[in-house]
Amino acid sequence: MYMKKTCTIAICLFLFSCFTVSIQAQQVNFESLLREMADREAIARYPSQAYTLAQFSSYDRATTVPGDSSWYANWDRSMFIRLDSDKGRKEYVLFDTTGPGAIVRFWMTFSGSNSGDGILRFYLDGKPEPVIQGSAKEVISGTALVNGPLAASVSDSVKYSMRGHNLYLPIPYAKSCRITYETNNITDYGAKKGEAVYYNINYRTYQQASVTSFSLKDLKKHQALLQSVQEKLSTRDKGLQGLSLNPVNINTTIAAGQSSTINLPSGSNAVRHFRLKLSAANLEQALRSTIVSFKFDGEQTVWVPAGDFFGTGYQVRYSNTWYSQVNNNGTMETWWVMPFQKEATLTLHNLQDASVQVEGLIETAPWKWDDRSMHFGANWRQYTNVFTGEVKNMEATGEPFDVNYVQLKGKGVYAGDGLTLFNTIHRWWGEGDEKVYIDGEKFPSHIGTGTEDYYGYAWCRPEKFSNHPFIAQPDGSGNFTPGFTVNMRYRNLDAIPFNKQLTFDMELWHWGRALINYAPVTYWYMQPGGTTNIKPEIATAKLPVVIKRSDIVSPTINHGKVEGENMELVSVSGGKLTYQNLKGYDWSDNTQAFWSEGKPGDKMVLKFVSEEEGQFHLSARLTSAPDYGKVKMKLNGQPVAITFDGHEEKTKVKMLYLGNFRIRKGENLLEVEITDARPNEKKTAYFGLDYLRVH
Repeated sequence: MYMKKTCTIAICLFLFSCFTVSIQAQQVNFESLLREMADREAIARYPSQAYTLAQFSSYDRATTVPGDSSWYANWDRSMFIRLDSDKGRKEYVLFDTTGPGAIVRFWMTFSGSNSGDGILRFYLDGKPEPVIQGSAKEVISGTALVNGPLAASVSDSVKYSMRGHNLYLPIPYAKSCRITYETNNITDYGAKKGEAVYYNINYRTYQQASVTSFSLKDLKKHQALLQSVQEKLSTRDKGLQGLSLNPVNINTTIAAGQSSTINLPSGSNAVRHFRLKLSAANLEQALRSTIVSFKFDGEQTVWVPAGDFFGTGYQVRYSNTWYSQVNNNGTMETWWVMPFQKEATLTLHNLQDASVQVEGLIETAPWKWDDRSMHFGANWRQYTNVFTGEVKNMEATGEPFDVNYVQLKGKGVYAGDGLTLFNTIHRWWGEGDEKVYIDGEKFPSHIGTGTEDYYGYAWCRPEKFSNHPFIAQPDGSGNFTPGFTVNMRYRNLDAIPFNKQLTFDMELWHWGRALINYAPVTYWYMQPGGTTNIKPEIATAKLPVVIKRSDIVSPTINHGKVEGENMELVSVSGGKLTYQNLKGYDWSDNTQAFWSEGKPGDKMVLKFVSEEEGQFHLSARLTSAPDYGKVKMKLNGQPVAITFDGHEEKTKVKMLYLGNFRIRKGENLLEVEITDARPNEKKTAYFGLDYLRVH
């Protein structure tokens, strides 16, 4: 009897102990979220405390039905839930939800007079007094709560008023959270006048966890932990201390069209560090046409060009983030945790017509596989020479459209993405918003305010930033002008869990008519058996990479005509050449080559290509307007007899016969020199070329 009673008590104590551990495991608070943020392994296991991740933002509320005329509406600022009057204050509500939950990412930017000077307030659990109150910029990216990198604005080289402001400090709440912005500068929703407020707020909603609400006292109580997390994020702590690492060196030459496979140590392990450096006669092509492919437990989950996998695209650009690093010497590294239960292989495919030398290292460490463990995955695709549509306005006429980054089916977590593109005109390419659908949603629970906002910066700025743990723009050269751009966003506490399916779309909303290359890479984790809609794009990865505009936009005569905007700029001694895309001026394709701010004596040389040689008549369709000047021209060094006076009181487009000229097979040069400017303050002149006719 005594024995039975003792056993019964022991069993009860054991069960109570298990129950207590279970309850403790479900506790979420400021401390637990900070620890999760610095734990590299956390993202590789499906969350133990089930949560959904969603977003409040200032997206244009006209966006309601996929596919209708307003789906791409662009008045995505100063769109609030409502206006609250509290103690005589005008408080615009940005965020209002019931918990338990946590704010895990908060991005903002502003424009207009006295913008961003309003007061931001966080009200938790229905209490009348805010837990956090202060100037919006000081709260989000200043020092009101915490220093960088958890509170930071980017890029440092951009004027402060044009930066994106990012707060990654977690703000948990037990019952509810309401965030308001007090200002007297708001005149209308959509900010057609007055102050414009843009915001994106990512938040978790827990299904069963017990959450302790944030208090300013937490910053002092957990000061040591907070400082430790900040230091780990800043120094990119790799989380390798104390691990039994098994290194495998990579040093091989892969012949054209061949592959090299490396078997990783068998058993339950995880890749913890992967380093690669490529050497090739054409390094840019090697970065795109050398493929990184991982198989975990027989499932191929990674197939991505090497440069895109490490976040540099097909040109070496420095970056230093939590998950990846690229050095100026071309060494690329990543610290994604990639678990497997039994076996794994890394295969490097060389799709080029030339050999590539590969040096590197892959390190694994033991991993305890359990029912929450997930395989790491990464997908890549390129939309090649994609047409961006016609001239657009804020109501989104001009055919913007949604581009699919990826669709995942299974149970897993979306962990981030990057974008490599080449822009071909002098207009901003990234007005489009992200749209994320989770587990069959008909309307996206994540819809944003612009591609640059999604990637953490603002106002289309081209300046680089490469030292934030979670966001980077290693190159923004193609943001305003023809050129190359790379953006990255890695997710931490803002990783998105899904139980059945996740679809990530991004609007391709380019301000001008253009052909561009647009290549997203996505990173994710899924439990075994998950699938993706992106299959290996071998033919696309083999395509020659684009280094200059003419690699996409051909300056070759086509059917007796070459568009001015297709001609390649050889040189310009003063002013600048852009490609003006406007409706209503009777230009072919609504676009002309537009030389602005030139002065008398300035010269511009444009190049076009002919596939045949001979004597041809040459005509030019030119623009005249009040601020256009007088020019003389030469073709292949031969003067054009006619001087063109582009000054007219009203804008006109007219054909001018230039004469009979010898056209060379291959490259031909058109030189334009300004001889006279119109009287104006700057004494400058404009010149516009619609197209050349060769007949």
